[in-house]
Amino acid sequence: MTVTQQGRTPARPTSARRRPASTLAPYLFVLPAVFFVVVFLLAPMLYTFWQSFTDADGLRTPNFVGLRNYAELFTSSNFTLSLRNTVIWVVASVVLPVSLAFALALALERVVGGNFFRTALYLPSTLAAAAAGVLFSFIFDPTSGVLNAALGALGFDSLSRTEWLFRSPLNTMAMIATYTWQSVGANLMIFLIGLQSLPREPLEAAKIDGASGLKFTRLITLPLMTPYVTIAALMAAVNGFKVFDLIWVMTQGGPARSSETLAVTMYREGFILFHQGVSAAIAVVISLIALAFSYFYLRNVMDKESHV
Repeated sequence: MTVTQQGRTPARPTSARRRPASTLAPYLFVLPAVFFVVVFLLAPMLYTFWQSFTDADGLRTPNFVGLRNYAELFTSSNFTLSLRNTVIWVVASVVLPVSLAFALALALERVVGGNFFRTALYLPSTLAAAAAGVLFSFIFDPTSGVLNAALGALGFDSLSRTEWLFRSPLNTMAMIATYTWQSVGANLMIFLIGLQSLPREPLEAAKIDGASGLKFTRLITLPLMTPYVTIAALMAAVNGFKVFDLIWVMTQGGPARSSETLAVTMYREGFILFHQGVSAAIAVVISLIALAFSYFYLRNVMDKESHV
């Protein structure tokens, strides 16, 4: 008689017994990442959103106040000024570092010894924004700064006494110039990678057809570089929304809060004035503005690409 005929149950295949463990394995690999996202991203976001509807000050038990914090924000002249400065920063962060980096990338493709210039231009982006702020605070110092000394040596006596960081809007312009110097290198690397990865066939065909100079850049290079320009511009805009350390090191938002952005106002309200409910409301506003900008910008770019 066979084993089955004697009434013994046949052994199940090994793969069948291991199936539950094999199905759970992929989820176990993802679990650490999910844990960190939930604990360090989603939970703080939800807590901040809840806190924006309270009168939290870090000392007492917070009480629910509804939309009072948001009403105070939108009727505050300091918030309006911070919002205006943030818009200036976002526009400048997109226009100056991105366009300058794109022009430099095109130039370095044709320059002999481009590797040296690439390294020299990229080095500032390895500095922390706070370090760049300290460096340029010495440069813009009205009494012993390099800039005023150079202007005086060149004969511009009236400009050599300019208080670059103590007069509005000169202080914002000086900080934007510092930010441009510090961030152009990272954008340059993005564009250099994009230029090296472009397909050669359309470029050579355009040259054979007689395209050259600005016409070649505008009609051929720029459309092919659209994905890289999109990435650089979006990253620059997001950085413009949240710029803080450079401003805090150079002016602390002064004088008289004239150079504050939303990020600086959020810090001041939360950690100096202890209006943590108001600070959380500003954080929510910054997040919503950044999300809306990213959505409409990406949708506009994708619509243009779909019609090409």
